[in-house]
Amino acid sequence: MYIGIPKEIKSEEHRVALTPNGAGDLIGQGHRVLVQQDAGMGAGFSDSEYLACGATILNSAEAIFEQAEMIVKVKEPLATERAQLRSGQVLFAFLHLAADPAQTQDLMEKQVTAIAYESVVGPKGELPLLAPMSQVAGRMSIQAGAHCLESAQGGRGVLLGGVPGVAPAKVVILGGGVVGRNAVQMAVGLGADVTVIDRDASVLEALSSKYHSALHTLHSSGGTLEEAVVSADLVVGAVLVRGAKAPHLVSAELVEAMQPKATVVDVAIDQGGCIQTSRATTHNNPTFVEHEVVHYCVANMPGAVPRTSTFALENATLPYVAKLAELGAAEAMKADPGLRSGLSVCRGEVTEPAVASSLGLPFTAPEEILGLAA
Repeated sequence: MYIGIPKEIKSEEHRVALTPNGAGDLIGQGHRVLVQQDAGMGAGFSDSEYLACGATILNSAEAIFEQAEMIVKVKEPLATERAQLRSGQVLFAFLHLAADPAQTQDLMEKQVTAIAYESVVGPKGELPLLAPMSQVAGRMSIQAGAHCLESAQGGRGVLLGGVPGVAPAKVVILGGGVVGRNAVQMAVGLGADVTVIDRDASVLEALSSKYHSALHTLHSSGGTLEEAVVSADLVVGAVLVRGAKAPHLVSAELVEAMQPKATVVDVAIDQGGCIQTSRATTHNNPTFVEHEVVHYCVANMPGAVPRTSTFALENATLPYVAKLAELGAAEAMKADPGLRSGLSVCRGEVTEPAVASSLGLPFTAPEEILGLAA
């Protein structure tokens, strides 16, 4: 199979979908890997490294999209990239369609087979392709939040861990999933006063058993959430509903009731955000102030550490890329129900129920599209 790796063009996005070693693995299996010139530079990979592994370097995205049977990306294709997709082409990337009707419509019109990293399900029900980037984003959320709390950034002027004789910052983390667990690890490690809120008692029990008195745990309910958010210096939104838009757990009224110059970091912004006042920002303009609260809502947080993120993402995605290339998309998804769960758009139909529900579009089951329906 001809596998295309275009250069990412989202603002300040320096990750690349495949390292030279990953390209070499696929080439060793008999496939051809086409890499756009300088696609790996932002993550520290030169064209010569790809060439040494047997990849072909093409000088434009147009050439990649024209020749490749499967496009493997990091972030969702922007409008200029979507215009270059072809009917029957496979697209494998983070898509986040539930919050992006324009992209969804374009993928439907292009008749592509679009498989979303974030919706692929592992054998234990986990999200194996989303997890590594959630780990990165969870850890970065605390770094970003600590920075935003500095007065020069418009924050409350609070040091996250405090110092002897001075109380640490109050950090509230909404959600105890992969993002939340990694945020907890960083915040506790820095000595903050950390509270995590989740509706799953087993998640709270596991976190409490690990961190003991260093972590406060609260079951999610209106009253407890509101009380914690209002008194927080930093709130991290770490809620995920697979394939769907994130629920607004923090209303605009609740943001208005927060302490002046407090900070919110909405890691769920790719899925629309779990804080009502959030709107997507970029690494070169990462914050805005709403109701006197600093908002950090960068939609591709792991892009700020592209080398770490590229390696971590490829560790998870490469086996799936190899399977899609070896068997073809249809047969690979027939053989692997978890991979099939990632199918979001195919033959002009929306095949992810949460996306269809979020956007008010008809839903067609992947099994029906693939000829597996009884």
